[in-house]
Amino acid sequence: MKNFFLLLSLSLVAPALQAQHEHHGHTMPAKRDSVGKPTNGEQQPMHQNHGNMNGADHQGMTRTGADMNHGGMSMSHLYSRSLPMNRNGSGTSWHPDQTPMYAYMSHRPSGWMYMLHYSVFLRHTNQNINNPNGKGRAQQFDAPNWFMGMAQRNVGKRGLLSIKAMLSLDPFTVGKGGYPLLFQSGETYQNRPLVDRQHQHDLFSELSVGYSHSFSPKADAFVYVGLPGEPALGPPAFMHRISSFNNPDSPLGHHWMDATHITFGVATAGFRYGIAKIEASSFTGREPDEARLGIDRPRFDSYSYRLSVNPTPSLALQVSQGWLKNPEIAHPGDVRRTTASLLHSVTLNGSPDFYVTSALVWGQNVHDNEAENAYLAETSFQAGRVALYGRYENITKSPEELGIADDNDNSVPRHVNVDNLTLGLNYRVVRYLNTDLVAGAQLTAGMPDRYLQTLYGRMPLSGQVYLRITPAPMRMR
Repeated sequence: MKNFFLLLSLSLVAPALQAQHEHHGHTMPAKRDSVGKPTNGEQQPMHQNHGNMNGADHQGMTRTGADMNHGGMSMSHLYSRSLPMNRNGSGTSWHPDQTPMYAYMSHRPSGWMYMLHYSVFLRHTNQNINNPNGKGRAQQFDAPNWFMGMAQRNVGKRGLLSIKAMLSLDPFTVGKGGYPLLFQSGETYQNRPLVDRQHQHDLFSELSVGYSHSFSPKADAFVYVGLPGEPALGPPAFMHRISSFNNPDSPLGHHWMDATHITFGVATAGFRYGIAKIEASSFTGREPDEARLGIDRPRFDSYSYRLSVNPTPSLALQVSQGWLKNPEIAHPGDVRRTTASLLHSVTLNGSPDFYVTSALVWGQNVHDNEAENAYLAETSFQAGRVALYGRYENITKSPEELGIADDNDNSVPRHVNVDNLTLGLNYRVVRYLNTDLVAGAQLTAGMPDRYLQTLYGRMPLSGQVYLRITPAPMRMR
């Protein structure tokens, strides 16, 4: 079973790498099918408009094209022949249409189109630097990473088949206990809750297939299944959200907002009309187990729905709600999760190296009639070689989640609160063969409530330095 999934993943990744430089200067005459999309194996020059919208859809949304530095190849959204590929988020979520894409792409004569995304951080992180005796103090050299291969092709005049495989080498490069991250919680290691650490991600983080059918340029329906996959719950996962692209750390509200991005057993159906999409999922509520190299048993015991709206090319909004069956093995009980988000991306000067992208995200978990909220605001400004970025978080957690619960101590509050502010800077050292090497550093100031200050210190400071390797951004029109 493992060998089968590995071969599937490599089949998606290899063609994108092989053909990275094969198609410079290639354009082919573009025939169009009944819904205005190029037919299989054909391609249009980038001076032509993508689809049959003459540069805009019927809701007045400007379409975003791309030539990807690979000779004008075009690829649609994974689950709609009438939407731009830039709208692809994790799972079936939506980004703004002006979201930059860091990827390699290949368009094969067979009609298949391939894309490869990845991000590898080589870094040293040091948590709670200024409190030598404070809780959560730790440092580590590690390499958080992920790799995603995507493939799609048209099926007949109205169909679209899409396949995704996402792998992470975290089990080998981060360590079984994850990496140090002050105030983080969620999942387990050696049957004990992880506290002040971010869990590693599974080797197989997504293996999914999707099919969509176009009724018209304004309307289409799709189905999506994954083992693992991502249900219709929350915004795009943090590692795929461009506003957090420069930050190696998971948000503290990860398990309030987008922790279902690796779910072993997902089935989603959705329908889009114009600027809006409604979708529903059945999925496995339990978080992945500690055996990070295998495939967990699917349960399909939980469900969710999500409404997404992209009113302009620079905005993407969503609200979603899910009912999760026993998601945390260390904290038994069902959870009702509700999220809302607003994502903004805009390209500056018509260049893929100049843009601003931001996110506002709210997530709430209700467990045993207790509601806990997490708020996040993050932004990234790319100005040529230099990027400036920041993340602000406010989150409420129970003392039990931070490993400080004591039933015999009446001084322990029911909930504790943390404010976290991260500021970072990085610089592109070199770009070679459409690949970027970036050097960066960031500093995080924690502002916990008074009770937590007795354990962590008044204002815990954490920092890191890193090198990051990714594909270069694809040229956006």
